[in-house]
Amino acid sequence: MTTADALPPGLVTALRQARYIVALTGAGVSAESGIPTFRDAQTGLWARYNPEDLATPEAFRRNPRLVWEWYAWRRQLVSAAAPNPGHLALARLERLAPRFTLITQNVDGLHQRAGSTSVIELHGNLLRVRCSAEGAVYTTWPDVADPPPPCPACGAPLRPDVVWFGELLPPEALERAWRAATTCDLFLSIGTSGLVEPAASLPRVAYASGATVAVINLDVTDAVEERLFYLHARSGELLPALVSAAFPDADAVTR
Repeated sequence: MTTADALPPGLVTALRQARYIVALTGAGVSAESGIPTFRDAQTGLWARYNPEDLATPEAFRRNPRLVWEWYAWRRQLVSAAAPNPGHLALARLERLAPRFTLITQNVDGLHQRAGSTSVIELHGNLLRVRCSAEGAVYTTWPDVADPPPPCPACGAPLRPDVVWFGELLPPEALERAWRAATTCDLFLSIGTSGLVEPAASLPRVAYASGATVAVINLDVTDAVEERLFYLHARSGELLPALVSAAFPDADAVTR
């Protein structure tokens, strides 16, 4: 589906009438800003490493400097990227909807940079670090000759504030996401493969709780079922058109 195609009228109506909208975003949304997905082939110095071998507590204990420098490289990629029209459309939808929650599997902070404020980060954020011993979170840290830098409170190595393989998702974030899925009346699943649990269950939970669900992804085929829409589209193309179709009066005000 492209923006030139007619949007499903039922979805436009559902978006316009929804009292509580929840969106779940995955790597496909960030990919449209030029950020490679986690499992994309790595380049340069990092081409010989398997990302899944670096994103573990064991890897950090074994070689903390290597893991820190890999995340520093990823942080540079994120810092050079900018929010795309999909990010901006979701931030706009938050301002227009009676109630809105954004759940993201991404760790790049682009939703916040686009203007979203109600964001649940299931997998953490690359732009923060935390103490590997006590869990204290920091948004700034010193450059040191032999990274990772020490925690200013206890001296333990700082680590990226992201969820690694073998770690549990933040309980509070997961509880908030689950509660949102069970109480919304429209759930948008955008740019996520639907393979990584527990996030993959959220659209199913929302549907079972009575919500209308729209899956926007390049891996699906266009289809419409009862309270269920599959849209083969890029989020940066479809979301702006969808939000404008559902809220045309808001467009007229902002012109």
